[in-house]
Amino acid sequence: MTQTAKARTGKEAMFTGGFSTFSIKDVGKAKEFYGETLGLEVSEEMEGLNLGIPDGDSLFLYPKEDHKPATFTVFNLKVDDIAKAVEDLSGRGIKFLQYDKPMETDENGIFWGAKDCSGPNIAWFEDPSANILSIIEN
Repeated sequence: MTQTAKARTGKEAMFTGGFSTFSIKDVGKAKEFYGETLGLEVSEEMEGLNLGIPDGDSLFLYPKEDHKPATFTVFNLKVDDIAKAVEDLSGRGIKFLQYDKPMETDENGIFWGAKDCSGPNIAWFEDPSANILSIIEN
């Protein structure tokens, strides 16, 4: 049985928000990819990039000379229709990753997990720094 953690009571809240970060190789390439290709709001801050996410949150990308991409998904973008989003992003030059079992993707790079309750409908791709990103259906 899953239990939800409860916020501390009786004290003033300590945290006022939060954001995540990950490293990139090249700020210029990342700015073009996230801003032009993906269409996210991008601003330069402290030698890195701040990405505006549609729900109002943000993500900070910072340059790192010896950048090593993670071997897992670092950023998920929510979409209403994954097939339509994959088609649109493929038209913008994004190549979707192909995986075999247990998360086998179709010819378009989509894992249809919702069909058999084995996970979400999701498709993975890489940014110019080889960070793994995904689009995931709401």
